[in-house]
Amino acid sequence: MIIQALAFYLFAAITVASGFMVIASRNPVHSVLFLILAFFNAAGLFVLMGAEFLGMILVIVYVGAVAVLFLFVVMMLDINFVELRQGFLQYLPIGSLIGLILLVELVLVLGGWVITPVAKQVATTPIPALDQVTNTHALGAVLYTKYIYLFQGAGLILLVAMIGAIVLTLRSRPGVKRQSIAEQVNRPRDAAVAIRKVEPRKGI
Repeated sequence: MIIQALAFYLFAAITVASGFMVIASRNPVHSVLFLILAFFNAAGLFVLMGAEFLGMILVIVYVGAVAVLFLFVVMMLDINFVELRQGFLQYLPIGSLIGLILLVELVLVLGGWVITPVAKQVATTPIPALDQVTNTHALGAVLYTKYIYLFQGAGLILLVAMIGAIVLTLRSRPGVKRQSIAEQVNRPRDAAVAIRKVEPRKGI
């Protein structure tokens, strides 16, 4: 139990510190790297709770796909962050207001758990015991029945994010040569093949 407690505090501390560095880092590439570190430690917390399937999904999907996609997009967009930060002060009041609203909502949610312990029993869905079915089976039984519409909505959001990243990176750039398959296939033989008479020992 002592080893599990130490591992929990270690993973939790690194996760919180990495989450703070995601929003505190000046370099966006460093922010994405701290986000990947937070994902890895969150996966360790899932493994400690016995939800090893969620931990592996977090590493495979979020670290292996989403976070790497963020990193590629940040590195390929070539954004002028100096110019982007120039209008920071004019958005500071509305950003502070939104942050205050989110803070109040989090306090109300956490206070609700303490004031009304019955809310925890109402919000949770009964799942089979882990000794009867596997972790993956129990998760799928809940996810694809009660939360199927939310699951499909999350998939649509990720699809829109992927399409947006592709659109941003495929903007036209002057001076870049692109391959046109139709022009290559339809070009005449004279434009593709040149017959030359090469004299011996002289080359072309």
